[in-house]
Amino acid sequence: MFGEDSTRTVVASDFEYSFNRLLDPDVASPGSWVLQNVDYFKATTDTTFVIQLKQPFPAFLGLLSMRYCSVVPKEAVDFYGNTFRRNPVGTGPFQFKLWEENVKLVLRRNPLYFERDEEGMQLPYLEAVAITFLPDKQSEFLQFAQGKIDFISGLDNSYKDEILTSKGLLQEKYKDRAKLLTCPYLNTEYLGFFMGAETPEIKSKALRQAVNFGFDRRKMVTYLRNGMGIPAEHGFIPKGLPGFDAIDGYSYQPEKARELVNTYISETGDTEPEIVIGTNSQYLDICEYVQRELEKIGVSVTIDVVPPSTLRQMKSTGELDIFRASWVADYPDAENYLSLFYSPNFTPNGPNYTHFKNEALDSLYNSALSVTDISERKLLYTQMDSLIVEEAPVVPLFYDMAIRFVNKDVTGLGINPQNFLFLKRVKKSP
Repeated sequence: MFGEDSTRTVVASDFEYSFNRLLDPDVASPGSWVLQNVDYFKATTDTTFVIQLKQPFPAFLGLLSMRYCSVVPKEAVDFYGNTFRRNPVGTGPFQFKLWEENVKLVLRRNPLYFERDEEGMQLPYLEAVAITFLPDKQSEFLQFAQGKIDFISGLDNSYKDEILTSKGLLQEKYKDRAKLLTCPYLNTEYLGFFMGAETPEIKSKALRQAVNFGFDRRKMVTYLRNGMGIPAEHGFIPKGLPGFDAIDGYSYQPEKARELVNTYISETGDTEPEIVIGTNSQYLDICEYVQRELEKIGVSVTIDVVPPSTLRQMKSTGELDIFRASWVADYPDAENYLSLFYSPNFTPNGPNYTHFKNEALDSLYNSALSVTDISERKLLYTQMDSLIVEEAPVVPLFYDMAIRFVNKDVTGLGINPQNFLFLKRVKKSP
């Protein structure tokens, strides 16, 4: 709380202030790119906020749902200054109570929250929420198994076999105390080829296609992910977005893969194709699986394991011929995924880490920006994804799933394709 009058109604000028703050170079927000297509914005009345775009961009409404666009009060930012991050003030169902950095964050029920349930009861139901910060995933799971925390998100190799069967079901000993919640997650896990590389293996479309055909994604998801994932046998667009299953991608076809390797050999005279995959330790098991399978079709694979920060840096600067990566949706529109292959987005100016360039795709991408009808836009997205499959600048591995393990005493905690945490309707029995 701050000042003499610590509560008031949110008005349109708060959004104008918050957007200006997002663009302020002194704030240096990493989310300022969200407004790059905006010509101007203005609060015209207390209840009207006008945004004018520079050009059509149908995905913009999805961008506005990002946390970067959350509204903040000017008087609170002025009052707390550089310590505003430790004293957040907003309009949500919970309010800040305590934060011991890297240890615990405590939120209390907001007694002035405006929403009510269908029976007229004020939300949220919970009196408080405590979030613990633990040093590693195994410690987190042990706390959950001991009943000390009520909810964990995601699946880590350190405990996946302990809690899940190979078919993705809860192990018998956890069924009486835990629930498993899953749904498609807007995340594509993939290997990317740096198309600017000079090595003949990367330049060869035949060899890139051979890598795509050369391993069994279904077996990989079953045994390395305990069934928690969807084999990426379509395009780059993940399940949950329009266009996901409109095309056929790469399935396991070892004979076809060998034919393509032979095509590469005849084209280049290189009888011993070799590739190097850069990854971090978290995904070493998947890369080792791909390594073993590709060696069966005549492609030698070396795995270069580097720290996550180094991997990000090398991926951004084109220092890796092949890199393991993932793309989690910033906003729920397939355009977000296809932007990775739009040539003006070459890193460091955008997310095109592969430096893929295709005039037909660029033209389709630009056309899609002016189409507001989602069914028409889906057709353009499908054509772009088909081009990506044909040219094979990436190797889609699997479409991820959002995974939550929840204490059985907890009800009302749902799940969603962006894995956002909504707690206003959650209850916990004593």
